Parts: sequence; structure tokens; C-alpha cells
Amino acid sequence: MQQKKRVLITGAAGFLGSHLCDKFIKEGCSVVAMDNLVTGGLSNIEHLFPLKDFEFHHHDITKFIHISGKLDYILHFASPASPIDYLKIPIQTLKVGALGTHNCLGLAKDKHARILVASTSEVYGDPLVHPQTESYWGNVNPIGPRGVYDEAKRYMESITMAYHTFHSVDTRIVRIFNTYGPRMRLHDGRALPTFFGQVLRGEDITVFGDGSQTRSFCYIDDLIDGIYKLLMSDYHLPVNIGNPDEISLNDFAKEIIDLSGSKVKIIYKPLPTDDPKQRRPDISKAKELLQWQPIVSRKDGLIKTYEYFKKQR
Repeated sequence: MQQKKRVLITGAAGFLGSHLCDKFIKEGCSVVAMDNLVTGGLSNIEHLFPLKDFEFHHHDITKFIHISGKLDYILHFASPASPIDYLKIPIQTLKVGALGTHNCLGLAKDKHARILVASTSEVYGDPLVHPQTESYWGNVNPIGPRGVYDEAKRYMESITMAYHTFHSVDTRIVRIFNTYGPRMRLHDGRALPTFFGQVLRGEDITVFGDGSQTRSFCYIDDLIDGIYKLLMSDYHLPVNIGNPDEISLNDFAKEIIDLSGSKVKIIYKPLPTDDPKQRRPDISKAKELLQWQPIVSRKDGLIKTYEYFKKQR
């Protein structure tokens, strides 16, 4: 009888990590979930606790990681991802990107495990190339307020490639663009949950700048499918996973208002420092290498997300 694949997921109680736990359980794997619960919540994974193929470790991965037994895969998703978090805990954000990644890569080397690290579209900074391809090196301010997150992820990519090159560790790098769906925190601080939270409270929607800046939103199910396909591929360089359907924040705010049936207005505030003006992935590589592209429309995804948020108030 073939032994089950065993996977360690860091940041497992977070938005993305918890959906990854669900995915690997569904795929018949044994899941070791790890989180220090600084931004994650046990409510995201408590439905998995009764399962014999699921175990949870409350641990800070910037400290030494010990997992007994074999590991086939490691998915490193531990990190604050929202400006509201990483501006509050900048040192911890840098440490999880540097020390945490170092520890995960060391564990992968020791266990002969394949490791996938969660990078981000933020490595492109406020891009001078549009849409963003994996070959673009980015336009990041290392000493600006967002630098703690951007540079932590850029360093993560560098050390991952170093372990691949010099220690022959089997690595994968996913660059994740804006993602949304159930289990996002309503007070996350990013545009989508903020807009939903405001309409649910009957408040006017706050748009920074003139609202012409663009984002592209990928539904969580599509993202998880792309990550899984990348892990199972034999490609070790970074791959963009996101939805190229681009929309201005002005138009997006109007979509949220229409969906909710609310009578609120849009009000404008000054643009935060180093806020990207454009964000859209070029997913040619994902299409070619993984036969992956998003299939959930923004309208369908927003309806599911809105229903989730209505229950969270």
C-alpha cells in the first residue's frame, strides 16, 4: 500500500494557508499545519482538527523547526500579508521572510522535501512594466514603509534560489497577486475587505488617490489550484499566479456598492506612500507550464465572498 504524502504548511491558520490545508487533505495527504497565530485564526482550520491526517503545531518559524518523521512537501506561507499588519509588526515581517525561510529551507534540505515558497506581486513594487512578467526585476523602495514586506519577499526568493543552486533543494516559487474569498479578515486593511466592511456598516467607501489605480483580483479556489499545479510541476523559477482581469479601484468600489444594494457614496483620501498604481499579472508562463488559468468570474467570486462577510460581522 502506497504511503500517504506528508506536507508541512506554515501560516496554516491564515487565509491562504487554511485553504491549502483543505486542498491537501482533499488530495489524500497527511497535513502538518504550523502557525504562531499572530495574524491567523484557529477558526479557519478547526474543522480539520478531528481528522487523523491533520495535526497542528503552534510555533513561530523564526525559531528552529522540528518535525519528526518524513516530509514530502513544505509550503511556506507564514507572513503578515496586509499593510495593516506588516506596518504594525515590521521586524517580525522581516524575520519571517529571512529567518523563517532559512529554517524552512534547512528543514527541506534535511528531509529531502520539495519546498514551495509564497512570494508576492509586491516584489515588482510600483511597476514600470505592465502587465508584470516574471522577468521584470521590479521598482521597490527598500526604505519606504512597504519595504519591510517587499524586501522580505525578495530576500525569500534569493535564499530559495541559493538553496536550489548550492544545496540542490527541490524548490518552487509562486508570485501571488491579489486574492480574495472566504476566510479573509474583514478588517484586513486591503481594498476588497475594506470596501465590503464599509458597505456592511453603511459607511461611505474610502478610495485612496483618485481611484484610477488598478488591481486584479483572483478568487481563492483558482489560486489554490495554481499553487498545487506549480508544486507538482518540475519548474523551479518564479511563476505568477493571479487573475489578469484588471479593474480600477473606482470601478471596483462601484461593483461592491451595486452588489450590496447599498446607497453609500465613494469618498477620496490621499494615496499612501509607495502604493502601486498598476497591478496585473502576465500569466503566460502559468498557462504554458501548468495549463492553468483562472476560471471563477469576479462577479461569482464577489457574491461568495460577500455572503461570507455578512456572517462575520
